[in-house]
Amino acid sequence: MARIAGVDLPRDKNIEHALRYIYGIGHTTSKQILKEVNVDFNIRVQDLSEKQITAIRKAVGKNKVEGELRTENTMSLKRLLDIGCYRGLRHRRGLPVHGQRTKTNARTRKGKKRTVGLGKKKSVSKKA
Repeated sequence: MARIAGVDLPRDKNIEHALRYIYGIGHTTSKQILKEVNVDFNIRVQDLSEKQITAIRKAVGKNKVEGELRTENTMSLKRLLDIGCYRGLRHRRGLPVHGQRTKTNARTRKGKKRTVGLGKKKSVSKKA
């Protein structure tokens, strides 16, 4: 099992897909790294040589990945919250940040629907 940037890559997957298990590496970055080190996209992780793994490690090391990237993202979010800007307030309240509507939709950010007020009208029965 190849270990790159502190992540164990799955042995039975193509290296192109396996690299995406590393936080901060997606489809495009994965292809760029493999092109840079001249490794076939379709080779399985278990078939990589030590030389290829070392080359991939060096290429991945040039990018911000895993802990360093997570820390940077957290600090960026914390900065928005601390300065009290609009985006920071939206993050704090758990609402959509980029101008989406909230009257309908936005359930992913807002969570389960909570009815406010009376809710359903009660039916009145007549007594004789």
